[in-house]
Amino acid sequence: MRSPTQPELTPDDVAAMVRAAFGSGLTVAARAELSGGGFAAVWRVRLSDGREVVLKVGPSPEIPLLTYEQGMIACEAAYFRLVAGQVPDVPVPRVLHHGDGWLFTTFLPGVALSADRDGDHDAVRAHLGAAVARVHTVTGDRLGYPGSRPQAATWRAAFTAMVEAMLADAAAWQVALPVPADVIRRVVADSPELDEVERPALVHFDLWDGNVLAAGGRLTGLVDGERYLYGDPLVDFVSPLLLRRVEDEPEHPFVRGYAAATGAPVAFDAAARRRLALYRLYLYLLMTVEVPSRGITDEWRQTGLARLLTEEVELLTR
Repeated sequence: MRSPTQPELTPDDVAAMVRAAFGSGLTVAARAELSGGGFAAVWRVRLSDGREVVLKVGPSPEIPLLTYEQGMIACEAAYFRLVAGQVPDVPVPRVLHHGDGWLFTTFLPGVALSADRDGDHDAVRAHLGAAVARVHTVTGDRLGYPGSRPQAATWRAAFTAMVEAMLADAAAWQVALPVPADVIRRVVADSPELDEVERPALVHFDLWDGNVLAAGGRLTGLVDGERYLYGDPLVDFVSPLLLRRVEDEPEHPFVRGYAAATGAPVAFDAAARRRLALYRLYLYLLMTVEVPSRGITDEWRQTGLARLLTEEVELLTR
């Protein structure tokens, strides 16, 4: 089912955007809408000069969004430029043209891990861990989201603001949470472990298999960087093991690849475990709150997520 945030483009719309971005000297040789995303419309386009590019178009201005989703196409362009400029060995699409709510990038080879049935996923996940470790060397000038979205001078304050914005969105969209909002606020407030994070590392935050491209057992691309923020590197240890707990799998290829790149083992001490539980709580809260705005009807979003969110809150209140 198409999300209300995904605009429906016609082939003529795509051709018009190609002219606007590349000029009248180029035309569309072939085009196809890509599936897999849930926020923007994404098209693969072959230009008349033979180049393969990707067009991404965000929701129209009148479409209601969650707080953290404001300006996400611009954020994606910023993420790709940051990574390409500061850690160029990490494969991300190159920004070709960026306008108000739309983006053209290069097309990367490979297929998403979520669609790859035959590749060496362990090798790719190890490469992913190493690549993410390099991305984490990029330091921002804020903690939290870029732009006007939740951020603060400390990670504890920034993360608290992120959670508070999500709870406000839940109330605005009348989303029934499996745990009272005040309980969620309390477990965040009772987490001085957040104060251990001082450096605003660049984190992707959405490294599930659908956003990881691979070919021949090697990582070929990180895509969908629009949810990036600055904060605790451990944030990026949640989505690669979506719906699981990375601290229970210390030999996971992602963890091994990350440790190899940094030259130090990843420490899952008590403080790190609590922060990981908080970040899973935030991710499950986000996935719950976005159900009405994305028009999601999957029953698991109601039952499975409720269980996972409740389990993380229970873990944090022990």
